[in-house]
Amino acid sequence: VQLQASGGGLVQAGGSLRLSCAASGRTFSSYTMGWFRQSPGKERELVASITRSGLVTFYGDSVKGRFTISRDNTRDTVYLQMSSLKPEDTAAYYCAARDGVSINVSAGNFEFWGQGTLVTVSS
Repeated sequence: VQLQASGGGLVQAGGSLRLSCAASGRTFSSYTMGWFRQSPGKERELVASITRSGLVTFYGDSVKGRFTISRDNTRDTVYLQMSSLKPEDTAAYYCAARDGVSINVSAGNFEFWGQGTLVTVSS
């Protein structure tokens, strides 16, 4: 599967952004999907993930209550709605796909990756 992320940009603290990740290739609904982020000098961090059906989600502690992951299997797209953004949310955001079922897993468990989209939150 090929993944194409979009929607990053510059936003003020407290603002919102929605990231999208469009998939092509194998059947999108067969993949568990995730959003990761990475800032300079830090490891890639799982932000949120979602099961194939979209019924179960997982969030990293730093984004709980502020970010929402969703997917539209008819459009082969996964979204990350980000609200109440903070300067510490500044990072490159990556979407990823995996064949496995578990959603609370590290980056090494995701087989397919899109290019990053940069999110910058100014104070």
